[in-house]
Amino acid sequence: MNKYVRLIALLLIDAILVTTSVYTAYLLRFDFAIRQEFIDTLPYVFALFVILNLFSFYIFKIYKRIWQYASMGDLLAIIKGALLSGSASFFVHHLLVKQYYSDIVVPRSIYPLTFIIIFLTVGGSRIVWRLLRDSYGKIMPHHRRALIVGAGEAGVMVVKELRRAGSVLYPVAFIDDNKQKQNYEVIGIPVAGTREEIPHAVKKYKIDEIIVAIPTASHADISDIIKRCKEIGRQIKIIPRMNDLINGKITINMLREVSVEDLLGREPVKVDMDEITSYLKGQVVLVTGAGGSIGSEICRQVAAVKPKSLLILGHGENSIYEIEMELRRTYPSLNLHPIIADVQARGRIAEVFRQYQPQVVFHAAAHKHVPLMESNPQEAIKNNVFGTKNVAECAHAFGAKRFVLISTDKAVNPTSVMGATKRIAEMILQNTNSSSSTIFTAVRFGNVLGSRGSVIPVFKKQIAEGGPVTVTHPEMIRYFMTIPEAVQLVIQAGSLATGGEVFILDMGRPVKIAELASDLIRLSGLEPGKDIQIIYTGLRPGEKLFEEILTNEEGASATKHDRIYVSRPSDVDNDKLLNELNEMEKHLLQDINDRSLIKRHLERLVSTYKSNEINDTFDKEIVDEQIKASLELVAAIEHK
Repeated sequence: MNKYVRLIALLLIDAILVTTSVYTAYLLRFDFAIRQEFIDTLPYVFALFVILNLFSFYIFKIYKRIWQYASMGDLLAIIKGALLSGSASFFVHHLLVKQYYSDIVVPRSIYPLTFIIIFLTVGGSRIVWRLLRDSYGKIMPHHRRALIVGAGEAGVMVVKELRRAGSVLYPVAFIDDNKQKQNYEVIGIPVAGTREEIPHAVKKYKIDEIIVAIPTASHADISDIIKRCKEIGRQIKIIPRMNDLINGKITINMLREVSVEDLLGREPVKVDMDEITSYLKGQVVLVTGAGGSIGSEICRQVAAVKPKSLLILGHGENSIYEIEMELRRTYPSLNLHPIIADVQARGRIAEVFRQYQPQVVFHAAAHKHVPLMESNPQEAIKNNVFGTKNVAECAHAFGAKRFVLISTDKAVNPTSVMGATKRIAEMILQNTNSSSSTIFTAVRFGNVLGSRGSVIPVFKKQIAEGGPVTVTHPEMIRYFMTIPEAVQLVIQAGSLATGGEVFILDMGRPVKIAELASDLIRLSGLEPGKDIQIIYTGLRPGEKLFEEILTNEEGASATKHDRIYVSRPSDVDNDKLLNELNEMEKHLLQDINDRSLIKRHLERLVSTYKSNEINDTFDKEIVDEQIKASLELVAAIEHK
């Protein structure tokens, strides 16, 4: 309806209601026998009250309110409007009109009676309309029945929004762990039990979709609720965390799919950024690989602590452009320098160090995709080994204070070219650190959720396309961490470094990839093996079933942060390392693309490297022992 037509309609309705209220007040005042002298003055009284009431309602913006959401605020506005108009009517008649038309008499009792009746009729009309609207909005054939987990303020907001927006979802029951709410109704919706009774409630109320509306719940509680829901085969949505609901409002667009972070149930890393970022404030900070998943997040977190300047270096112009635009929007006063450069180009890297004199370096530039690097080992070596060597030597030559390498758990007892090259990069740092005033350190962690090429986005895309979901092996296990918390720990490790260490991030408990795929399918409201097939494609070249966190030579001890461990630097034969690197570089310069020769170089440099072309066989007992040993190691470190 056009807003002007709506306004005219509302004015006419309220005019009728006010007129009726005035007439009812006269009837009550005169015991339903109005004397003729007062009947003769009724047109004047009607006009006086209608004009002043409509004007008062307009002042209090009653006509800008939507009837179907009538609330206490609307009723309060009507009270104020009726009180103002009643007072105005009294003063207009007795101080102005009566001076000139003394024969017009309005009994004083009419004013309070009219005020009460106007409130009841006008306010009642709003409430009646809302009740009719809610009644009309009861479950229709096209609606999907929703179960709301959480009957608190957030749950109530969800129900109101679903009703207000005319959503295809219609709330029919609550679940809440509060015993005092059981067998009661909240805004007309029954509380059907605690979380243990979710399966029963889904069956009883024929639920199509579940909405988790507990923004203050811990990750462990959210994970527990989701695990109870996922077995039922219903689609699950969740409202944002409490810090996203600051305004006390929620919209349907805010409801999001359950993420893997919710499923893992691990509390997020808590880091005192003010305490750990003192070494970055007022410094020139260089981030290589700044357009990547980890590199770009390092840029965001470093930018927030006000460095003197931030150098974002990368080989791909599009990714550097995107992070540059984001940082300029978010931090307009940041002294930002986008640099397009390849870490393999020693001269160009030296030029960057000479021009900007970076004091802290985060080296995130790397080739990370395992199967691709198996097919292109020379590129992995150029980038991960000699790229790291170039940046590290420039950091030493130009007097950088700190150098932090982003490493990987695949560097431990590597079976892939990528893992072996990252282990060599760690060795280069340890070698350089031994003769430099620069503090060189590496931070080692596993998979990060949502990074480019990671398994989660692939699974989600495959599910959206109707499947199948492809998993390499039913027993493959990985550690997971979110990108922001991994970067927080990277920055923290940089503050703890004294030189030559390899810091290891605690990634929580390992997750079986096949189970993760099944969970994502169930959380989409589908059934694995029925609606979406899971196909096992076999391990790809270089992949391991289970990633380790320490080599046999390394031990580890806890740091003052309970999610970061530091390993003892393993012995590196510096002469052997440099000689082997020189030989390898010669072959690369001669463009000798002999994969077997390259892998022999890797084997000589990394004694624990065992090339794994394709290997689908495994000993489950060995894998279980590896997992057990890894978890025991972490537990032992934490105990210390």
